Amino acid sequence: MVEDVDLRPVPALDIGGTHVTAALVDVHDRLVVPGTRHERPVRPNGTASEILGAVTACAAQAIGSRRPVGDTLGVAIPGPFDYATGIGRFAGVGKFEALYGVDVATALLEGLAPRVRRVRFLNDADAFAIGEWTAGEARGHDRAVAITIGTGIGSAFLDRGRVVEDGPSVPPTGRVYLLRIDGQPLEDRVSRRAILRAAAWRPTLSVGPDADVRELAEAARAGDAVAAEIFDDTFTALGRALGPWFTRFEATVLVVGGAISASWDLVEPPLAAGLRLGADPWSGSIRHARLGGDAALIGAAMATLEPAGEPSDTPH
Repeated sequence: MVEDVDLRPVPALDIGGTHVTAALVDVHDRLVVPGTRHERPVRPNGTASEILGAVTACAAQAIGSRRPVGDTLGVAIPGPFDYATGIGRFAGVGKFEALYGVDVATALLEGLAPRVRRVRFLNDADAFAIGEWTAGEARGHDRAVAITIGTGIGSAFLDRGRVVEDGPSVPPTGRVYLLRIDGQPLEDRVSRRAILRAAAWRPTLSVGPDADVRELAEAARAGDAVAAEIFDDTFTALGRALGPWFTRFEATVLVVGGAISASWDLVEPPLAAGLRLGADPWSGSIRHARLGGDAALIGAAMATLEPAGEPSDTPH
């Protein structure tokens, strides 16, 4: 991606819906520096000061006070967010609404001065994809797609490590959650809430009404045919929705991460089958993400190496 890499480790943040993770990333060897990872809980419905306090404190722990570090902080954060200016746009999404209109960039810079002088924000799904392309299962592929499956579906389409957000070969803004399947939004068929809703309509399941996706997966492995059918239906539908776009994009690999991908033995077979259905079947390689929580941190750090002045660069 970028040559003449500064050998100082780069501080990176991965801000999730309920926790924040910070670490230093060795951008030369493309790995999280051992002993620098820190995690803190974040209340998604907390005040702006609570949220930013937790995020800043976590970053400060990773950065420390003695070791040499780069002066640019890479931050992976979900949307809606103004990645160019560093201002929160969270509204109607059930998390971080206290950050609407808040200058997150300035808060981080003030809280981490003088060691951090610049912040680079990017979408968390983009960071995950760049991390897996840089050091994980998408490495060596010119055209790659990465998705995360959990409370929703995150996605990124990469052309030689750069995110593609427009054009005829990708969904609108490169986000597959905007697609529809069988006349309904894709996330109404493929997400944690969709799987649990499907389970609620199946009274013959061997698990109780309070079971989560993990318990449903355990039931499927134990021989519950109805639970197995829910996974089959869900991920075959996902494959049918995504296959034509992967073919159009000429992707050679799909990397899948996110909490629900932990049930890979139940996700991969129907997903692969769905991707190969229809008029535009896709026959690329399907991989389970290798890096886990390191992917977004590595991706956020690598993004700081891009030339200054690009849209997501936020100097102060």
